[in-house]
Amino acid sequence: MNGPAESEESGLALIRYPDRFPLKVVGIHCDEFETAVLELVRARCPQAEHIEVRRRSSKGGKYLALTLTFTVYSQQQLEEIYQDLYDCEHVVMSL
Repeated sequence: MNGPAESEESGLALIRYPDRFPLKVVGIHCDEFETAVLELVRARCPQAEHIEVRRRSSKGGKYLALTLTFTVYSQQQLEEIYQDLYDCEHVVMSL
C-alpha cells in the first residue's frame, strides 16, 4: 500500500488508489478455474497491463490457490471483482 491503513470510520480509505493489490482466490484444481479468474479480473480491470500470478496447490492437489497482484484504480472496481468472484462457480473462496 502507499501509506498506513486507516479505518472507514475515520473517514480515510484503507487503500489509496491506484495501488497494487494482492488478490487471493481458491478453487477446485481444474483447467477452467485459473482461466475464469483471470477473465473476471481482466474484464473489470482492463487497464491492468500486468497481472502477476502465483499458484499453489493444496497438499492433496484438490484445490489451487492463486495470488493475483495487479493495479486497482477504485474501491468500486475492487468490490465488483469480489462480487464477480463470489458469483463464479469455480471459486471456493477469495480474500
